[in-house]
Formats: sequence, structure tokens, C-alpha cells
Amino acid sequence: MFGRPDIDVGPSGDGQLQVEICGVDIFDPNTGQVRSSGPDDIATWFIDTDYNGEAFFVRHAYFLGGDQPCDKLARALNADVDPDAWQSLYSAVSRPFPRPRSGRIAVKVVNHYGDEVLRIADVRPL
Repeated sequence: MFGRPDIDVGPSGDGQLQVEICGVDIFDPNTGQVRSSGPDDIATWFIDTDYNGEAFFVRHAYFLGGDQPCDKLARALNADVDPDAWQSLYSAVSRPFPRPRSGRIAVKVVNHYGDEVLRIADVRPL
């Protein structure tokens, strides 16, 4: 079982926002301990850059993990994957995006077992 993603949301330098996924907490039911893990325990993560509280829309998608996910994706698609395009998706830091009208974003994290968790962040200007 795993819980809330650890994210940093901040300005990208051009008036837009950027998200960094730092990891996720994992609960071990055998020991009763919670341990923090890094991005290698995350298979994929998504951002809804203008979360409305009703539905999650994938507006950004990223892949992580240390077991050559690019090769797995290429085999699953039965196609070549452009290395430059892959580098923009294989990242723990998002591409910049405009500040949302709703004032909120949502980040969904999926682990290698298909478990997912959602975190909502208020990004309204102070």
C-alpha cells in the first residue's frame, strides 16, 4: 500500500508553474512501518493542470522507474520510440504550464503494481 505523493510545486521562471515528483510514502503491512521512497518506485505520474474537483483530466503524463521503461513502451507499442520525445516524458520534473483558472492542480501517481493515489494542490497566488 502506498500513500500521498511527495511533490514540490513552484514557479518555472517564466510566470508558469512546474511540478517535481519527489517520491511517495509506502506502508508495509508486514512491519506496520511507513517508508518514504523515491521516484524509482513510481511507474507513471500524471498532472491535471486545472483540476475542477469533479474529474481528473490527464494533461501531462510522465514515466519513471529504473527498469528501462522506454524499451517496454516500444515493445508494447510494437514501434520505435523517439529518444528525444522519450526524454521529455521520462522525468520527475514536469514541463511548465500556466497557472490554472481553478486555482488547483491534481497529481496522480501509479506504482508498478497499478495502485494509484491522487494529491490535490492549491496553487492560487498568495
